[in-house]
Amino acid sequence: MSAGPADLKTPAPAISGAELKAQLGAVARELGFDACRIARCAPPLHADQFRNWLSEGAAGEMAYMERGEEKRCDPQKILPGARSVIVLALNYWQGATTAREHAADTAASTPAIGRIARYAWGDDYHDVISAKLERLDCFLRKFGGTQKRYVDTGPVLERDHAAAAGIGWHGKSTMLIDTSLGTWFFLAEILTTLELPTDAPVRDRCGTCQRCITACPTGAITAAHQLDARKCISYLTIEHKGSIPLELRPLIGDRIFGCDDCLDACPWNRFAKRSRETAFAARASTTGMALRDYLRLTDEQFRQLFRASPIKRIKRRGFLRNVCVALGNVGTVEDLPALRHAAADPDALIAEHASWAIVEIEAKMRRRPEIS
Repeated sequence: MSAGPADLKTPAPAISGAELKAQLGAVARELGFDACRIARCAPPLHADQFRNWLSEGAAGEMAYMERGEEKRCDPQKILPGARSVIVLALNYWQGATTAREHAADTAASTPAIGRIARYAWGDDYHDVISAKLERLDCFLRKFGGTQKRYVDTGPVLERDHAAAAGIGWHGKSTMLIDTSLGTWFFLAEILTTLELPTDAPVRDRCGTCQRCITACPTGAITAAHQLDARKCISYLTIEHKGSIPLELRPLIGDRIFGCDDCLDACPWNRFAKRSRETAFAARASTTGMALRDYLRLTDEQFRQLFRASPIKRIKRRGFLRNVCVALGNVGTVEDLPALRHAAADPDALIAEHASWAIVEIEAKMRRRPEIS
């Protein structure tokens, strides 16, 4: 019987790098990854552009980007002696129907449902993928490797390494694109001291298409391959901790955690297939709950509702702030009681955004008295 990824105690026999790479790929597939490719552990191609992006302030409040600048630009500072970067991709696409599309098919009196980025519909991908990476790390240790592994949390310019490994190419939105997965996949990296044969990058196949750029609601994609995070709805609803700028609130629409507009616009997504990973399946709390119902959540109820979800990271105050903005944009008179309740919240951030939403809805009522 062949050894599975849990068979880790017996030292592995000496094998060639090509044989090890083949075995690694088999284990990765067994763990559910959709791609496993290798890049040389070298400074990322766009390190200088990354430094310029930071110097321009386009990272906004993401201070961790600057703190990890040196490591992001030189992986040897993460793991001295590292020779290879193993890049893995995991599909998270759950099908074509979104909460917004579902809501559009229901009666006009149905309460508004907010949009949450697809990657956050199910369980937290950090937890799901980290468990898989640990298994791969154990496998590599059998062959004498020392590893560092990351899922979107370490000082790694992951898209550069992924492009170098041929996982996909840099789309104009800055997202990576694969011909079979489209844009709907997570990336993870394992830096290792083992020497593994590298894979070739793939060519850019965006051509003259600019759909992702024109689809951005706030104009955050300022040019091909250039993103001003300070305008990005994903940044504003997740990374930004304070009050959302007044001029950007109407552009957020009904989005309450992240934004998929530039991904949805990509023509390569017509080839996307549903993920095999059941942990990413949509929850009722992320695709079917009325916006106004979120506003009644206590801290404890919020933690329970979004337990093991990536949404938990922005905490109740950040999430309810976003919900208030969405209601200010798409809410109706029926949402005013919930918003007035939120306007009295002890958290000033929630209260301020709820008060703004009330003013917006009342202004719509004055313009269209028939809706009252």
